[in-house]
Amino acid sequence: MGKKRVRVGLMGMGTVGTGVYRLIQGHQEDLLHQTGVEIEIAKILVQNKEKKRTIDINSDLLTADPYVVLHDPSIDVIVEVMGGVDETKEYVLHALQHGKHVITANKDLMALNGEELLNEAVKNGCDLFYEASVAGGIPILRALVEGFSSDRITKMIGIVNGTSNYILTKMSQDGASYEDALQEAQRLGYAESDPTADVGGLDAARKMSILSTLGFHVGMNLDDVTCKGMENVTIEDIKYAEKLGYRIKLIGIAKKDNDLIEVSVEPAMVKQSHPLASVNGVFNAVYVYGEAVGETMFYGPGAGELPTANAVVSDLVTVVKNMKLGVNGRGMVAPYNEKRLKSNDQIFAKYFMRLVVHDESGVLAKITKLLAEHNVSIEQVIQKPHQSIHKAELVIVTHVSSKSGINYVLQELEGLEHVDEIKSFYRVEGNGE
Repeated sequence: MGKKRVRVGLMGMGTVGTGVYRLIQGHQEDLLHQTGVEIEIAKILVQNKEKKRTIDINSDLLTADPYVVLHDPSIDVIVEVMGGVDETKEYVLHALQHGKHVITANKDLMALNGEELLNEAVKNGCDLFYEASVAGGIPILRALVEGFSSDRITKMIGIVNGTSNYILTKMSQDGASYEDALQEAQRLGYAESDPTADVGGLDAARKMSILSTLGFHVGMNLDDVTCKGMENVTIEDIKYAEKLGYRIKLIGIAKKDNDLIEVSVEPAMVKQSHPLASVNGVFNAVYVYGEAVGETMFYGPGAGELPTANAVVSDLVTVVKNMKLGVNGRGMVAPYNEKRLKSNDQIFAKYFMRLVVHDESGVLAKITKLLAEHNVSIEQVIQKPHQSIHKAELVIVTHVSSKSGINYVLQELEGLEHVDEIKSFYRVEGNGE
């Protein structure tokens, strides 16, 4: 590449876009030393050119027409931080088809259309990087692609949604109710007015879809991720978890055994000795198991203007270096393994269940017999009086059991005469299985 300057089209000027602009403008000398060229923001797509902004921007750079950015032949790289899926997908495809490299922070876009976009990038000899789409400032995607390139990843578990982690931290440390903790998260700007995507697990599921696609080299779709939200986690559950040596976290789990894959997002009990149990507040962490390297953890801020913008600009530096070497698009690895998902009888874990039962002799024996019929054995059990007369609360932690066996147990417990209610049910992680 004989260029002395790389021109960037910035699509979006919200929180992350503002951060990208700040970093590029403020770190010109560092970027020049790292890449050997000047990096210039040539055009910025905004919704409203007249809007007052927190930083001074030359109004000549602003446009409300995306095709002013996409059709500018002098622009080498598109940075997409505008969000959205369908329209944004068309813009990204258009950019790639016209030989422009793309960097995006859009997890929704990549979770739903990643395979198609990556294939288009390879076809056109372009780079498509999306480090900021999964864990904000944590360089987890680059680690999977480069750091684990000669290893085989067998498992990834992580806290990849800061909002849910903040709420569970408040409940655990301060004894706040779910409702009070959510309101506090909304007041501080950690949660949206409609927090469904965060607390319902959808945001984390999108990120786990991206992680498993990269980590296992398969074309994972969002529909392949089993998703359960944390809205029903109670203070009582958290107290029982603490008593048993666990903490409850909304965990993303991606596991591969003998080429069979399972991916889920769910509130799970994590052993207090496991590093993920100590990840609090809005921080994210991803724990990666590799056959060669063993266990590693990546930890840091999962969102925010500058951490996320830093991931975007780091991708930009990589694109520019690739341009100088003439290797754009060659490092892109589209999924190449066959996707084979586990059935429920191939998924194994420990489980926690809390029941309200009749306080009568023989009830525990009947439940134990039911579990045994489905090859589920008990590791721990706690029984204590319930607030209702002649009722008891029964807490059971199983040994490693199949998901299908546990599902049969739950179905039959619902109809068992001496069981009033299944109060809660969680997967148990972090014991080294």
